[in-house]
Amino acid sequence: MSDGRLLVAPSTAANAYARMQSQSGTDSVADAADGSGFGDTLAKALQGVVQTGHAADAAAAKGISGEGNLTDVVMAVSRAQMALQSTTAIRDRVVQAYQDIMKMSI
Repeated sequence: MSDGRLLVAPSTAANAYARMQSQSGTDSVADAADGSGFGDTLAKALQGVVQTGHAADAAAAKGISGEGNLTDVVMAVSRAQMALQSTTAIRDRVVQAYQDIMKMSI
């Protein structure tokens, strides 16, 4: 989106919020030690985006062969599009944050 809004599926946002609510502030040190920190969370999110894309490809292939339902194909492609837009928006914000940090004087 050009207006800078980040689109996330409501269930994804709710799940992320629930995970964050269940963790306390003291868990962040333990998370960093066992590898389930920010990088691991980001990797899992990216894997979810890839799986969504594969599901859309499979649904499109079924639709082309005449085996799939058109509504299912459109929904799968829409989910993949939303996931890709969200990933792109996050990437853009991370790059912008990195550039802002690099501009800081020490």
